[in-house]
Order: sequence, then structure tokens, then C-alpha cells
Amino acid sequence: MAKKHKASHKKKVDGGGKKQYKGRLEITRNGMGFVIVEGQEQDILVRRDFIRNALNGDEVRVELTDRGKKFGARPEGIIVEVLNRKQSEFSGRLEVHPHFAFLITDSEKMPVDIYIPLHLLHGAKHGDHVMGRIVEWTGKTKNPVGEIVSVLTNESVNEVAMQGILAENGFPLTFPDDVMEEAARYPEGVSKQDIKKRRDLRDTLTFTIDPVDAKDFDDAISVKKLKGEWFEIGVHIADVSHYIEVDSALDKEAFRRATSVYLPDRVLPMLPERLSNGLCSLRPREEKYTFSAMFTMNKAGKVKDYWLGKTVINSDRRFTYEEVQEIIEGASGDHEEEVHLLNTMAQTLRKQRFKKGAINFSSQEVRFQLDETGRPVGIVVKESKEAHQLVEEFMLLANRTVAEYVSEIEIKGKPIPFPYRVHDTPDEDKLKMFTSFASRFGVRFNLGSPEEIAKSFNEMLKMVEGKPEQHVLETLGIRTMAKAVYTTDNIGHYGLGFENYCHFTSPIRRYPDVLVHRILFDCLEGDPQPIKHLETQCRHCSDQERRAMEAERAANKYKQVEYMQDFVGEEFEAVISGVSNFGFWAETVEHKCEGMVSMADLHDIDDFELKEGEYALVGRHTKMRFGMGDKVTVRVVSANLEKRQIDYSLVTADHSPKKPKGPKQQRSAPHPSKQNRKYKR
Repeated sequence: MAKKHKASHKKKVDGGGKKQYKGRLEITRNGMGFVIVEGQEQDILVRRDFIRNALNGDEVRVELTDRGKKFGARPEGIIVEVLNRKQSEFSGRLEVHPHFAFLITDSEKMPVDIYIPLHLLHGAKHGDHVMGRIVEWTGKTKNPVGEIVSVLTNESVNEVAMQGILAENGFPLTFPDDVMEEAARYPEGVSKQDIKKRRDLRDTLTFTIDPVDAKDFDDAISVKKLKGEWFEIGVHIADVSHYIEVDSALDKEAFRRATSVYLPDRVLPMLPERLSNGLCSLRPREEKYTFSAMFTMNKAGKVKDYWLGKTVINSDRRFTYEEVQEIIEGASGDHEEEVHLLNTMAQTLRKQRFKKGAINFSSQEVRFQLDETGRPVGIVVKESKEAHQLVEEFMLLANRTVAEYVSEIEIKGKPIPFPYRVHDTPDEDKLKMFTSFASRFGVRFNLGSPEEIAKSFNEMLKMVEGKPEQHVLETLGIRTMAKAVYTTDNIGHYGLGFENYCHFTSPIRRYPDVLVHRILFDCLEGDPQPIKHLETQCRHCSDQERRAMEAERAANKYKQVEYMQDFVGEEFEAVISGVSNFGFWAETVEHKCEGMVSMADLHDIDDFELKEGEYALVGRHTKMRFGMGDKVTVRVVSANLEKRQIDYSLVTADHSPKKPKGPKQQRSAPHPSKQNRKYKR
């Protein structure tokens, strides 16, 4: 079992003197459990009979037993309490009897049926395919008690699949009644009393720039000409904290979810739609409460000073990225002078970031074109263009400025606890393996310091731009990087090259931004109050972000499989995107759909073994190679929706049995990396 999982860690001695730990439970296919505890060298083994009512992925409290000590082996324990369930909603078939009902779940991760009292059927009938929620499950009962959330019998296959993906990653599909009631209480519009407490920017030119299908507009930009060479540029963020009161039902539910989830055909919001798409969304020609970062800047991107505080705005225009890009490329359009000004500033800020050590990985986004039933009928690859960079640079500026301001605030001589967004330096072992591989393409890395490593990455990316090896080096380079997380331990953001960074700009869809708004406001008011258990909240938000990304990947994979069902038997050009000891993955150039060519399919050619340091499979006798980035032609053998798996067979390969000797060797086709909605810095 892996030892690097992040989980909270707490020692406790009960009345019997046995140690207890808090950690994350992982259950293997054979039913054995392992509790991963941060700070412990070994996971704690939990045998099947002692897992009790805990499920895979749950946060649990485990009590050590004497068994592990007795045999001098791995420590063993018993689950004594489930602290937080990863998944509480399950789909399945309903069996209704005269006095009770059972939900027989579709998931292999739920080992028992869910008992449903008749008064909690909520209209569901015998034989229905339903979604149910666990409402009570003590360690004393074999079966959990649940209620029916929705009936899926008449839903499309796609609807059932998408709901299942959200549920299996722990995201509730509906909001509790008390949360909905709380959201409904807030009045529309802004009040004169609240406006008096804020800076009034309703007459300043302001607009939003978002994807064409966006509904939650959480950021806007304003432009105002000042004297001489200076302009006042405002970054305005929806003031979600104005509506969400601390410890309210709405606040607790927002924290529990911690993030919105973006699937190909839907958004599962962190907040009820009345807030996310209504009261908080910065829709055009509507007065809205905002939290703003105002910058005095010139065209060269120099920031003379800034102001942070609560405001009220009235957006003049809702732009899509495509509309702004057309203006940038020379078309006429609304507020084109201001758009060109902002773009000039943004590109300057961007160049300055890379000069100071930010790493310039390229970004493209794969989107599905869906019909009215949600079935994919096409795939579009979208690049990050200057319109996207315009928004990104000003959001980065605001995030960094807020973090720098708060980092200087102290309470009793110590920095105030704050949810920083941090990014650690690359993993040393992964980096060594990557740089050895990159050297085969003529790329040289200076590993003398983190700054030199970042500089080497940028030199590499510039060197291979447009070359066949670009994709494989970018993909593997990203894999060497640590994952960005939320924490009160401010180690800086390596990828961005910032000493101080936080998430301030998307409180509609990220709970850490709500925490940032609250702390920032207290600091501005001169009364900073530490938030209790902030590090624990940061860890939860990081975990939820990871789960959301897993749900997004699973949904995208489902759509890829669904799309490729129409192409079984057909052949396509592809690029090898990964290798393992049981085969290699290939991604079609045309569709960007990834599938597996199994080792069994390669046995007629040779017996292949995995060369991890070379990211390749190499034939034992022929020395034939299948390496990441190599071009191949594949045939679609099957597309299994239930397993979310595409199987390819090899038709032909464009490779050499010899190792490449330099950067001129043709090794791969340019290939886009995938990026989630907006950016996840």
C-alpha cells in the first residue's frame, strides 16, 4: 500500500490504554482494509470482520489491537468510528415488501443492501431504478437505513451514468431542505443601507468574460482612465460571504461540498442555483455585491498601488471568450479600446511572471459536442488564447495581492492562519527520471536549485515547441510536478513563481475562496479573528478538489467510450500516451480518445518488458520499442460503457528499435494536454 496519502493524524488513548488513529480507509478487492495515517510509516491493517460499517474512502477512527505487535508484523486495528463518509448516495434496484423495502445497490463498494422504511420511499415503487441516501448506520446494525432521493427508471442511460459518477465520488445530488429554505430567504437586488458601507462602482465600465455556456459569473473586470499614464483596473469578485453566514446550514453544506463539479453535460454547483446562478452571479445590467481588488496601473503593467475592499457594481456587458478573442485579433466590437488595453497589460504581466520563474506549460481543453440526450456527436479541441490569458493574468494578480496583504497581518506576533494555495517543488526521484529521459532529445536540465529547475523547464518548452516530442515532454514534465493544495503552511507556489498565493476569485464554486473573503474582510476591518481548525478545513477542501477532478475524469472517459462506440472496427492514427507492464495506452489524434493496447495483443510480435526509466515497452528479442509519444495506427476493438474502457488493437507502428540519439529524431505528434474549466492553479 502507498504511504504518501494525505490524511489527518490524531493519537488518542482510550480508557483501556489502546492507541487510536484517524485516517483514510482503503479496501482492497479481497476485502482487506488499510487505514492510511499521515505521519505513520506503515498503514494499519484492518481485517474484513473488523471493518464493520466503514466503506472504501471513508475517514475513520481505528483502534490498534495486540495482533500486529504479537507477530511483529504490520500494525493491525479495528474500526471504531466512521468520521466522514466518502459516499452516502447509491443507485440501485428497489425491492418493496409489505412492511419494508431494500435498495440493492449497483456499486460493488457497498457490501450490503440499504434498508428503506416505507415512509421514506418518497413515491418510488417496487422494481424502480433509484438513487438512495444513507441516513443512519451505526456499528451495531448490519444494514444502513436510507431514503430514496430520486427515481431513475425513466431517466436516460447518460443521466443515470452521470449521477452515478457524482455519487460514487461523494457529491450529493440534491441540497437539503433547510439549505434551500435558507437560500430562498435572501432578497433580490441590493439595499441602500448596504451600498453606504461599500465603494460604489456602478458607474464604472465593467464587464465579464466567461465560456459561452457559463451561468455562474463570479468575476468581472472594470477599466477607468486616471490622470497621465495611469488607469484604475478593478477585479470584482462575487461577494458570496455577504450571503453565507458562518455555521449556517448553507455554510455547512458549502463546506461539505467544497467545490462545484464540472461534467461534460452539467454542473453540480457548490451553492444552490438561486445563489450560484442568481444572487451572486455578476449578470449584466444587475446591481451586485462584490469584493474587489483595485489596481492603479499603466499600459506597461506596472502597479503603482492597490486597494482592497467591498464594493457594488453593475456589469455593462457579458462577453464570451470567443467575442473577446475576435476583438483582440482585429474585429470591431463593444469596448474594443478597453479590451486592447487590458490585453496589452495582461500579456506584459504574463511575460513578467515567466521571467521571474513561473513555468509555461501550454494548455488546451477537450470539449464534447452533445445532442439533446447528452450523447457526444463531436469533439472540439480548444486552445488557451489571449482572451483566456487576459482573464487569467488579472485573476492571478488579485489572488497574489490578497495573499501578500494577509501574509503581513499578525496576531500576538504570529502570522494569522490563512488558506494559502501552495505548490511544492518537483519530486526529486521523478525529476531525475524525467531529466534522464529528456536528455535523449537533447534537453539539458540544471538541477542546482528550484529556480534553475523552473528555468530549465521553460527553456525545454520553448526548445520543443512545435516539434514531435513536444507532447510527450510536456505530459511527463507535468507528472513530475507536485499537486497544488490548500494549507496554512505557506511554502509558496512553485509553478507560478509566487511567494504568496491564495484563491480569492471564485467563491461561487470554491469554498477556500469564501474563507479567504472572511479573513480578508476581518483584516481590513482591523479585527482579524483566527478561524478554528483551519488546517483541517484546508485538507478537506483539497480532498474534495481531488474527488471533483476524479469525477470529471470519469465523466470525460465515459463520453469518450460512448463516442467511440460508433467507430468499433475502424482504424485511426494515435499517439502512445502511457506505458505499463500490461500494455500501452494510445490516444487517437483525431478524437483525443484514449484506449488500451494490451500486452496480449503484442505477443505475436515479441515478449515486451517495461523500461520505466525510458517510458517504453521493449521487445526482449527484437528490441522493438513502444515509447510514450510514438505514433501508431490502432483499430477500435471494443468500447465498454460499464467499465468505461476502450480497447484497441495494434495495426501498424511508426517507431525504431534503436534509442533516439538527439532532438531531431521524429518521436511523437503534437498533442494537447487537458485542462479543467478555467484554471486550477
